[in-house]
Amino acid sequence: MAIISDFEEQDSKPPSSSTAAAAASKPFKAVLDPANPLGFLQAVFEFVGRESDLFKSDSLINDVNAVVRMVKDKLLTEERKRKVEAEASNSKAAGKKVKEDVPVVAATAAAKKEEVKEAKGKEVMKEAKEEDKNGSQGPAAPNNNNGLDLENYSWGQSLQEVNVNIPVPAGTKSRFIVCDISRNRLKVGLKGQPPIIDGELYRPVKVDDCFWSLEDQKSISVLLTKKDQMEWWKCCVKGEPEIDTQKAEPENSKLSDLDPETRSTVEKMMFDQRQKSMGLPTSDETQKQEILKKFMAEHPEMDFSKAKIS
Repeated sequence: MAIISDFEEQDSKPPSSSTAAAAASKPFKAVLDPANPLGFLQAVFEFVGRESDLFKSDSLINDVNAVVRMVKDKLLTEERKRKVEAEASNSKAAGKKVKEDVPVVAATAAAKKEEVKEAKGKEVMKEAKEEDKNGSQGPAAPNNNNGLDLENYSWGQSLQEVNVNIPVPAGTKSRFIVCDISRNRLKVGLKGQPPIIDGELYRPVKVDDCFWSLEDQKSISVLLTKKDQMEWWKCCVKGEPEIDTQKAEPENSKLSDLDPETRSTVEKMMFDQRQKSMGLPTSDETQKQEILKKFMAEHPEMDFSKAKIS
């Protein structure tokens, strides 16, 4: 009886708290879904809340934030470390490739340098030839006839006329010559061959007063009478090299053949050209200065300190 009583008393004892907690504990079975990591964290916090007193802490949020920051910093550090290692590996591989390509690059650079040097040499030679052809850059100095000697022909001028001289093969007959003169254009050459001159004249001419002739069967002479007989031509045909008309000089012996009005105009042009070449005022500018001086003398009460001659 005593044994039965003892057994019954033992079975009737209530279970301890540890035994009850073990019976109530459930294993953590949540699975991480990469598309929904917050769901996994919620399950984690629910499990920890059931199994511990974590949510009773007053600093729970701060503690969780601290853990999150720590984990985040750790992950970032690991990521940076991987990037540095990858870059170092790539740089090493690139350095090896550069070292292998150095001879090829050096040879290519040397060849390119030689090409540039050769191109510059050709350009310099071309510029030198052009300079020899034109005499200098910009307007050329006129020849003795106030014109220019070109490769295929030469020309000269007075204020009234332009004379063009075109060499042709010795023994050339006049019937083989083609010469068309219009108000604004000149075409000269030999039949069956490309024209020697074919272009627009610098200024219009008086067609009825123009003519051509064959000189000694070796040159064609063309006389062009200017429509405006008070202007120097810069070139015979547009597109050809130009002369510096400031250096053109009319023949003094022919001034006496001009009428008084024309002669006065020509002399004035010659004076103005000389003045400009020396950087001095022209006759018109001198006249304006004299007028201004006279006006200033007559009106001393006026301020002319800022007056300009135009």
